[in-house]
Amino acid sequence: MNPFKKFNLWFSLAKKKHPFDHTAFALGTANKNQPHIRIVLLKLILDDGFVFFTNLNSNKGKHISLNNNLSMCFYWESIKKQIRIVGKGSELDRSNSDKYFASRPRGSQIGAWASEQSSKIPSQKFLKDRVDYYENKFKGFDVPRPDHWSGIKIKPTEFEFWQHGDYRLHEREVYFLKKKIWEKKILSP
Repeated sequence: MNPFKKFNLWFSLAKKKHPFDHTAFALGTANKNQPHIRIVLLKLILDDGFVFFTNLNSNKGKHISLNNNLSMCFYWESIKKQIRIVGKGSELDRSNSDKYFASRPRGSQIGAWASEQSSKIPSQKFLKDRVDYYENKFKGFDVPRPDHWSGIKIKPTEFEFWQHGDYRLHEREVYFLKKKIWEKKILSP
């Protein structure tokens, strides 16, 4: 089975049966010295990759510019499944980033301008004042996408599908690219 097809089957099941946001995944990045992980939301599933959106000036954006080896991990306790993906990240093309940005609520669009993500601020009032500034600046106009806000596409080189088994006898299948062909191996839990 193609790992993208298996991903879509499990993702659809999680959408139906998982009581929380099934699009949430742990994103692993690394700077020169150490790994970092945080939860982000999957926004697009493409034929060759998975997309989330971020401020490119954020810590994760800086990590990706230094090291585009990324990892993703979805865990859905309610269906007892996990998918781990390893791949290369790259910036999504401008037209798709523009299209997705235009679909966001106006408050989220203003927030993308107001928040200098990951930078130190003196207070929450400072952030609120920036929101007010951009609300006034774009009053009566569509909010354009800031150049520093874009999609990141993760193009997988490896998938691991984990399914809970009694007595820790879990099922683990790994798909990996070898000469542009997906190969599969079964791992012991």
